[in-house]
Formats: sequence, C-alpha cells, structure tokens
Amino acid sequence: MRLEGVGKRYGFRQPWVVRDVSLEIGPGALVRLEGRNGTGKSTLLRVIAGVCVPTKGTVTGRPVTGYVPERFPPALPFTAHDYLTHLGRVHGLAADRLGARVDACLDRFGGLEFAGVPLRNMSKGMCQKVAIAQALLPRSGLLVLDEAWTGLDVEAKAELEVAVAERLAEGGSVVFVDHDPQRLAHLEAERWLISHGQAVRVVPDVRNQAAPAAPAAHAVPPVAGEGVHVRHVGHEPDERAEGA
Repeated sequence: MRLEGVGKRYGFRQPWVVRDVSLEIGPGALVRLEGRNGTGKSTLLRVIAGVCVPTKGTVTGRPVTGYVPERFPPALPFTAHDYLTHLGRVHGLAADRLGARVDACLDRFGGLEFAGVPLRNMSKGMCQKVAIAQALLPRSGLLVLDEAWTGLDVEAKAELEVAVAERLAEGGSVVFVDHDPQRLAHLEAERWLISHGQAVRVVPDVRNQAAPAAPAAHAVPPVAGEGVHVRHVGHEPDERAEGA
C-alpha cells in the first residue's frame, strides 16, 4: 500500500490537517505514528483505513482493512453480536462461518458474555472490545489501530498485542497510534513523526547506540526520542497554509 503526496483538510478554506504525506506500508510492516495531540495522526489513520478520502494525493494498493477508531460510536442501535454480524457481511465473510467467526473474535477479548447487550448500554471497555473484534473479523490484511488499547483490561491489552504479532507473522501489516511509548516495543516498528501536518521518518541513530563518550560536532542530535534522529519526507512546511 502506498500514499503519494496525500493531504487532507475539512473544507476549501480550512487549514491542512496533513499534507504532502508519502509513505509505503509493505506486507508484514509495523508502522507507528507519533506526535503531539492535534497534529493530524487520527486524520492520517482514517485516510490509511479508507474511512475518508484525501483532499489531494493518491492512496493505492489498500488491502482488506480492519480499523479501530479513536472514538467508537457507542449509541448504535445494535447488539454486539448483530453489529459484528453486519460488518462480517460487509467484509464478505462466508455466511456459514460468520457466526463462529463473530463468537471467536468476541471471546478472544472476553466479550462473548455481553454479545447480546445493546451497544448503547455498554461501558467504554466493553465497546472497545467490540471495536477490536470487528477490526479482526478479516483474518488477513491491514490493521489500523487508533489508541486501540485505551480502556481495555490488562488481559485484553496483552491479547491485542498477541493479535498484532500474529497479523504481522501472517504477512499482514499494522499501523497504530498509542500514548504509551513502550507499546509493542518488543516488535520492530517503522516510526513516523507527524509534525506540522507532515510525516517525518524517525531513523535510529547507530552512532548514539554505540554510546560514545561525547557526540561528534557534526552529529545529528536526537529529536524524537533518545538515540534517534529524523529525516524529513516531502516539502518543508508552509506556515501560511496552516493558518498560523
């Protein structure tokens, strides 16, 4: 899957939320988006997931995609089971296997016990488990996770990490945002910093990892965390386009 020169704004005279983003998400890739609140991470995830179309640029090669939004709509007029069944049909899952797949995705995160509960009556944690279950209904493809661990109990958080590792091992890809800097630290992730609406690749600094006594005068100082430096991708920000 490839994004080429992607930009998104919500209205002709509105500032660009993200712009000139170009990146590639290959099979088996784990991609982490980082940045402060309000920098456009969730908007970029929605574009990647296909929930919204870019204002400019192109997105090509998107596989079957499961998406966990930052805010799952809890007031939908469905029970958990009915909602997942509906989305399973949207994904084209075989009717004779759909019921078992829905139950398996719910049960994996401890949600089978409230399968018949209307979404509007669920707690934040219960709704989050349903959101994750619907994203995992397709067995392969791309997972897009926007703060998906928020609101989960310890067991469900651990199980979601296992599900991510399984998807990668099967050749699928995962793009995620999470407030915990150690989330999925045991897996090798490609990191992109979203800053001024643009994607900046965070590149490990091998020189810093070697722990020299003092940095060389020409060394690039760490920017996005200890032992890393960043490489800009795309054009330099135009502050006037941001409405600054």
